[in-house]
Amino acid sequence: MGIKVAKFGGSSVADALQIRKIKKIIQDDEAIRYVVVSAPGKRFAEDSKVTDLLYLCKTHMEHKLPYEQIFNVIRDRYIAVAHDLGIRLDLEKEFDEISREISEGASVDYIASRGEYLNAKLIAEYLGYDFIDAGDVIRFTEKGRFMEERTDELLREALAEHENAVIPGFYGRRTDSTIKTFSRGGSDITGALVARAADADVYENWTDVSGFLMADPRIVDNPKPIATISYKELRELSYMGASVLHEEAIYPAKAANIPINIRNTNRPEDPGTMITAEPDKKCGQVISGIAGRKDFTVIGISKSHLAGEKGFIRKLAGIMEDNDITIEHIPTGIDTMSVVLDNKMINGRLEEILEEMRQQLKPDSMDVFEDMALIATVGIGMAERKGTSATLFTALAEAGVNIRMIDQGSSEMNIIVGVENRDFNKAIKAIYGAFVEQEDAE
Repeated sequence: MGIKVAKFGGSSVADALQIRKIKKIIQDDEAIRYVVVSAPGKRFAEDSKVTDLLYLCKTHMEHKLPYEQIFNVIRDRYIAVAHDLGIRLDLEKEFDEISREISEGASVDYIASRGEYLNAKLIAEYLGYDFIDAGDVIRFTEKGRFMEERTDELLREALAEHENAVIPGFYGRRTDSTIKTFSRGGSDITGALVARAADADVYENWTDVSGFLMADPRIVDNPKPIATISYKELRELSYMGASVLHEEAIYPAKAANIPINIRNTNRPEDPGTMITAEPDKKCGQVISGIAGRKDFTVIGISKSHLAGEKGFIRKLAGIMEDNDITIEHIPTGIDTMSVVLDNKMINGRLEEILEEMRQQLKPDSMDVFEDMALIATVGIGMAERKGTSATLFTALAEAGVNIRMIDQGSSEMNIIVGVENRDFNKAIKAIYGAFVEQEDAE
């Protein structure tokens, strides 16, 4: 029997009902040896996350406002869960300690981390598992830089001493003993770190969705779930705005070649999405997903013999660097080049940037297309299927969508098209229809 590490997000541990669900999941799968938990999330739409309430306590302290009422809301929530689950755990002692630390000016990282800390202690007691404090095994330098090798070493030592354990996510400890939280990815990073240290066969990430979808459900009606996707394909979709795990959150598992399974706590029978190191070429699906973002500007540059002009791209990159702008894409031709920029980075300075380009690049002409959207069609199967580009472009043409820009990566794993913002939804629907709905019909 292999080893699984299961991470449960905020919605999965929001109340006693949800915690009962995760106990059933764990009891039904003996392979789950180690569990990582977030702080309690929202129980309903108007509810507050525990971590947000803890941040609010700190804000009140900084503005010399009373925080006790907010703190008591947090206290009552945990005590109610413990009562509902029949857990005998001295939470009052824990809260007295946290309250004392807050009143003495505890750091925001310490205060925010207590949501995970308390939830992990509570859930460990309920499951009958050991508790491992993340502060003892996740290590940062005194200046707050994550210590990857030291953390892996400490985690491996701790896990070897526990057959089953619950570890709070989101935080660790600096070498000076102060608490430090992760800036991005939170408990997802902790889960991946534990999976690597445990040499897990699978890292299960339990949320409130049954994996990833092939397109945004706000645009496409009932899009198909993604059964399997590679890390590379996932990164392409993530870059284009798809709601997936952050790169930092999956890196430890990715580096150790551990598959990640995105599962739904409320629908544990659903297989979810499996993220693997290598693409699944046997699945038969041409594309893995479609994602996109709006509000870009495309600047088309024309200049005779541009391809033979040394230093042209370097000058262009220098202009953007001087203006603190990241270049998203640079599709090129023999005498033409397009540069794609995020409107947020341009920040109203378009005319200034264009003037710098005219002075330094000496183009024959420049065309500017504002309010553009980029749409990425991603899938390892595209490289092996003849006529993929023709299918995509035909679908857009039949939908009346004008393509302003085309860019394809060297891996042939994705095709990015630039369309006007107003055609964004129409284009995604057309692409999905051509590659998914049409294939299903056949």
